[in-house]
Amino acid sequence: MAAPIKNTSRLSLAMERTGQWVFSQEIPTDVIVEVGEANFNLHKFMLVAKSNHIRKLILETKESDVTRIILSDIPGGPEMFEKAAKFCYGVNFEITVHNVAALRCAAEYLQMTDKYCDNNLASRTEDFLSQVALTSLSGALVVLKSCENLLPLAHDLNILQRCVDIASAKACVEANFPSRSPPNWWTEELTILDVSFFERIIVAMKGRGAKALTIASAIITYTERSLRDLVRDHSGNGTRLIEPEDSDIRMHQRELLESIVALLPVEKAAFPINFLCCLLRTAIFLRAANSCKTELEKRISIILEHVTVDDLLVLSFTYDGERLFDLESVRRIVSGFMEKEKSVAVFNGGDFGEVCSTGMQRVAKTVDAYLGEIATFGDLSISKFNGIAILVPKGARKADDDLYRAVDIYLKAHPHLDEIEREKVCSVMDPLKLSYEARVHASQNKRLPVQIVLHALYFDQLKIRSSADDTHNNNMPGAIATRNQLEADVSLVKENEVLRTELLKMKMYIADIQKTTVTQGTSANKGSLRKTTFFSSMSKTLGKLNPFKHGSKDTFNIDDGAVDITKPRRRRFSIS
Repeated sequence: MAAPIKNTSRLSLAMERTGQWVFSQEIPTDVIVEVGEANFNLHKFMLVAKSNHIRKLILETKESDVTRIILSDIPGGPEMFEKAAKFCYGVNFEITVHNVAALRCAAEYLQMTDKYCDNNLASRTEDFLSQVALTSLSGALVVLKSCENLLPLAHDLNILQRCVDIASAKACVEANFPSRSPPNWWTEELTILDVSFFERIIVAMKGRGAKALTIASAIITYTERSLRDLVRDHSGNGTRLIEPEDSDIRMHQRELLESIVALLPVEKAAFPINFLCCLLRTAIFLRAANSCKTELEKRISIILEHVTVDDLLVLSFTYDGERLFDLESVRRIVSGFMEKEKSVAVFNGGDFGEVCSTGMQRVAKTVDAYLGEIATFGDLSISKFNGIAILVPKGARKADDDLYRAVDIYLKAHPHLDEIEREKVCSVMDPLKLSYEARVHASQNKRLPVQIVLHALYFDQLKIRSSADDTHNNNMPGAIATRNQLEADVSLVKENEVLRTELLKMKMYIADIQKTTVTQGTSANKGSLRKTTFFSSMSKTLGKLNPFKHGSKDTFNIDDGAVDITKPRRRRFSIS
């Protein structure tokens, strides 16, 4: 409401000054010119002398005496008509870079050209444009800004294109040879423009051969000014944005962002990755078109090796930092980078699974640290956690310590997971690739599944045994011997587990057969006991006559008359 009040007060003052000046001429006015809500009491002969348009209106009217003329669509409105009227009356007024374009359009509308009257308002404004306004970058941009409400007449009069040509040329010069400090001051000047005019400047600069970094500098400054609340907050802890998604402000911001992304130069590495991440977070928040988000994701994935954990976190959290965004963008970015690295490895004739570049190793470390940061959120599902972790090939991780840390944080933040779910979380890491400190921690970690703890303990035993074997093998390098021994031991462990499983199945099968046999032969065993009673008694009688009662097999010293028939003591014999 403040702007209309200010404009109304300014209009009232202008009308008052013009009225005072006209009435001081002691000549009665004979026509009222109505411009919008403003009425100007003027003299026909003064207006007709300079304006061919007003002359035609008076001549073409059917009324004998014209007392009112309506000029509702004059460019610049009442303010510009007042200056044009002053020019008709020969009153001096100031032409500035802010009003010269509107005055030029008003002069064209009123037909105040040299064809009708020499040294008219049109030529006066043209002289000011060429000699003053368009001689500097700031002046050209101010004139261009004033043309936003003067279309299409400003375009038809070539004011728009002249401003764009001069502004782009001077911006290129300033980018290469700065005339003031700071060197990028010219990028701040461009921020006053509407995005459509800014786009014209950028296109013209590209046509003049401006470098990609020069274009990027201008776009970054313009974006941070135009979308200040959305882009410049890199922390993820910004204020709550309470504007509804379908509000005019959000729709304008969405259109502005999509226009800016369309302006990005072809060179993918021209922008810093944190700026691209902020743009993508803004695109997700504003629900921009899929093409806009896809373009940003591709640009980020190409230079992902320069990403930091904070950059990825910018994509992952809402502006208040209280909940996670959709992590699909992060997954697509990491996947795109891995596909690029795979293509490069195949092109170079290498094995992607075994040989990983330095950039991929750096990305792997960043992704593991990123997982550790987002693992604390309760709404992060196992599938999303594992989906990002498994994108990094195992060969890219020299050690799984960072990934183990992320897994441990996730298990601590989700204490209600059962054994199977915890095993799923731990499946993304290799216990055999943990450092000694990590294995010691894992062996005492009650949150880990038992299988992971056993693997960690078993690996320590393998390390000890491998170290002992290496001391007796001086001809083989220690590192190669240890690796070969570990690979052989791991293979042996897997074979032993398979054999142990098969043996357990066989024991269970035999036990089932024995139980079945015992059940079926119970009745038959009872009958056999009765039939063997006679033989049992005979064996006992013969046992009493056993001459080897003392266990000796020597029969020469036995006295036939002194046979001891006492019951021998029972002994238990075992076969070992």
